[in-house]
Amino acid sequence: MKTLQQAWQRVRRRRAAVTLLLGLPWALAATALALRLSGFDIACVVATVALLIIATVATTRARQLDRRWLQRRLDASGASEDSADLLFADVGTLNPLQQRQRTHVLAALERNLPELRPRWPRRAMALCWIGGIAVAVLALGWPHNTAPRTAALATPQGSSKAGPLRLQSTRLHIDAPAYTGQPTRTQNALDAKVAADSGLSWSLRFDRTPSKAWLQFHDGRRLPLREHDGEWQAQDVARTPVLYRVVSEPALADTRLHRLDVVADRAPTVRVIDPAASLVLGTPGQRQWTLRFEASDDHGVLPQATLSITTTQGSGENITFVRRSVTLNGSGEATARRFAHTLDLAALGAQPGNDVIAQLEVRDNHAPTAQLGRSSSVILRLPSTEAVLGAEMEGRIKKTLPAYFRSQRQIIIDAEALIRERRAVAADTFIKRSDAIGVDQRILRLRYGQFLGEESEGAPKPPPTSDLPTSDTPAADTHDDEQDHEAQAGAHDEHGHDHGGAASGSDTPPVFGSAADVLSEYGHTHDHAEAATLLDPQTRATLKAALDQMWSAEGELRQGRPEQALPFAYKALAFIKQVQQAERIYLARVGPELPPIDEGRRLSGDRAGLASRELPLAARTPPDPAVVEAWQRLGDEDGTPDLDMLAAWQQRNSAFLPDALDLAAAIEQLRIEPGCTECRQRLRAQLWRTLQRPLPQVMRRSAADAMGQRYLDALEAQP
Repeated sequence: MKTLQQAWQRVRRRRAAVTLLLGLPWALAATALALRLSGFDIACVVATVALLIIATVATTRARQLDRRWLQRRLDASGASEDSADLLFADVGTLNPLQQRQRTHVLAALERNLPELRPRWPRRAMALCWIGGIAVAVLALGWPHNTAPRTAALATPQGSSKAGPLRLQSTRLHIDAPAYTGQPTRTQNALDAKVAADSGLSWSLRFDRTPSKAWLQFHDGRRLPLREHDGEWQAQDVARTPVLYRVVSEPALADTRLHRLDVVADRAPTVRVIDPAASLVLGTPGQRQWTLRFEASDDHGVLPQATLSITTTQGSGENITFVRRSVTLNGSGEATARRFAHTLDLAALGAQPGNDVIAQLEVRDNHAPTAQLGRSSSVILRLPSTEAVLGAEMEGRIKKTLPAYFRSQRQIIIDAEALIRERRAVAADTFIKRSDAIGVDQRILRLRYGQFLGEESEGAPKPPPTSDLPTSDTPAADTHDDEQDHEAQAGAHDEHGHDHGGAASGSDTPPVFGSAADVLSEYGHTHDHAEAATLLDPQTRATLKAALDQMWSAEGELRQGRPEQALPFAYKALAFIKQVQQAERIYLARVGPELPPIDEGRRLSGDRAGLASRELPLAARTPPDPAVVEAWQRLGDEDGTPDLDMLAAWQQRNSAFLPDALDLAAAIEQLRIEPGCTECRQRLRAQLWRTLQRPLPQVMRRSAADAMGQRYLDALEAQP
């Protein structure tokens, strides 16, 4: 069965091929006739239509050889024993005898399959090709009407009878520069948008041969057209956007302008991917710095780029610069390449306090001279030794201070331990121990209160260090992030250091970890509540709520009721943990240092020594009065502007106009049709876009009424 199917497909392909070979010569002849009579454009249409018709006929004729035709053909040849219908029937619907006959016929066809393909119609094909080629040769080779044109040109009557020339076909061949990667293209339209430095070739056909023809550009340049085999051709290179029209003698019937836009090649752009910021602060001991860039261009970036590295060494006025260059290979597509490099800071000789500046330079594939693109500079600033020491000192202080602040958590632990030992402790001892915990709560409350600007209540000094748990006791191991919060709060420790009690002028030595002592030793304070400036208002409010809960917990503990004190102590701890997440303000209360006011000059009107506050105004170039006059004349129905002046002004200022070609087209259109109202409005609209907008003026105040005028007169009459 497979062999039969293949033979059937060969038959259908043979018929389709015969149909194509019989029709192609006549399609060629029709195309040649259309080219001779109507031009290239009509010839392309005729060729396309003819090929579509031939393909449709070939497909239709091939599909006519269907299954019924195959059955008749097999039965007629005798190879199927008049049982060809069994070959294409469903095997499940056949009786055993029919199935046996089907198997027998298939075996016979496998052994001896008859030739089903039709013969090649050699005579018909030869006649068709001879006739088609003959018609095409006659159509293309038949001589043109070479009657002398001198008589027609010499007599005006002959030219007037012939009428204006008409373009039969137009073709513009655009060959873009190789670096753009754009393919060569050919179009029928004379308007085009091409890359800069593209090669342009025009090929035009007229309905009759003119005496001469050329391309007239809007800037006054002429490009002559030369005849070659009935086509008028010209070549040029696209450098600037222009408007042009086809001009001939005798004149053309169609004199419209055509626009040729030229797209200049842009320089490549480079974007810094990593690092994200232009200034990066290095870390102590940093050895490497990773850089990544992305370069993009409209036509492509060269695979190699140059990374410029500048290292600054020294400080003050003794700064030296060391410059190096590294060649990088990019990856990715040509229009968007990525470059990556990791700098070895030790190899560059970068030391603490130095800056490393990097900038990538890429080039595109523009010919003959590549265009350069640079990235923005990225700077790695390595910290100096002094900055590192200062940071380490601050870190040590922050790491040491939290070891002193575990009191609120410790108070809760001591209270819970006391509650568990209630049955094993005498009542008096239980009350004394509860009162001692309350004293600890009071000391902690007073210490926190100092950082809210509260004054001391004159409480006795805290107990010695030996009576309080330290960082070495087991109870101290249960502290959590509260210590970080309480370290920011200031000067409390459980080792007996009274940081808040040191007054101004005291002879006691400073205590390490005290916020007040640190400020007084390494800075200068401005008021008695300096510690209150360390917290923002929201944090102060939260800390005040914690102090209120400490007060309630203290009262219950002093009265021997630790069970009632625990809820207040837990709430105080929760507020303290909120303060831990709050923002801090580390600015001292320093007022602005304004110059002293000279009271003797107040309200005196003396302006001696005062600089002028008037801002310098940049001179604004006024619009060309001739252009303004032309715009006004275009608004009048009878006004006629000077189009030659406008064209010259447009050429001088083409680089500054929003759309110079549209303005030139409007000028030329009005020149061709002076009475066209729509053309006048279009030119007027284009001129309006070129005029500068007037600056907004200050509105005058409305005149005073009778009552207001009497009031003003009374003010002026007063001495």
